[in-house]
Amino acid sequence: MKKLILSSILALTSLCVFAQKPSPGLLNPTNHTLIMIDYQSQMAFATKNITIEQLRNNAAIVAGASRIFKIPTIVTTVAAKSFSGPVFPEVTEFYPQANFLDRTTMNSWEDANVYKAITATGKKTIVLGGLWTSVCIVGPALSAISEGYNVYFITDACGDVSKEAHDQAVTRMVQVGAHPITSMQYLLELQRDWARSETYKATTDLVKKYGGAYGIGIQYGQEMIKH
Repeated sequence: MKKLILSSILALTSLCVFAQKPSPGLLNPTNHTLIMIDYQSQMAFATKNITIEQLRNNAAIVAGASRIFKIPTIVTTVAAKSFSGPVFPEVTEFYPQANFLDRTTMNSWEDANVYKAITATGKKTIVLGGLWTSVCIVGPALSAISEGYNVYFITDACGDVSKEAHDQAVTRMVQVGAHPITSMQYLLELQRDWARSETYKATTDLVKKYGGAYGIGIQYGQEMIKH
């Protein structure tokens, strides 16, 4: 009987440990590279599937999250001096212009410097966000998948010339195995546990600044706890 009880306890313990193991499909601070593509003025002017205000806030959440959790991050531009212009201030707030990789190719995967930077991280999972979804996100997404990479893309941090262009691009990427997520999902998936005090304040501060109604809710909750 004692042996049976002991076996049962061990079995339950192993189940509990197994239940606590996170899915390998979840993103964490050490398993991926973030690539932020062409968050530039000229590219934003024609974006219609999302308001520029929302796009800028969502780009800030993504950039801020990557800085808080020390994600290997590559920021690219296209024809920055001759056509597309400066990068959103919500991105340069976290990443200096001097480190951006400028290119001429629409598909950043085909640019030697960008490709070298991505492969140098040694991560086989990449997360994409940028402008435009149907060109500058689809290109590297499909290219990376063909080389065995696991690809995520942040739908509400991507913009395109129309809702249809954006939606069809999302469908095309999903059909080949890419994973759609949102900017807030990205941030909270990295935080994962509010007991992680080392990133708690930075995460909630980022949400209060750029997270819309959720940010106001956090501000309200923190103020009420004081009284």
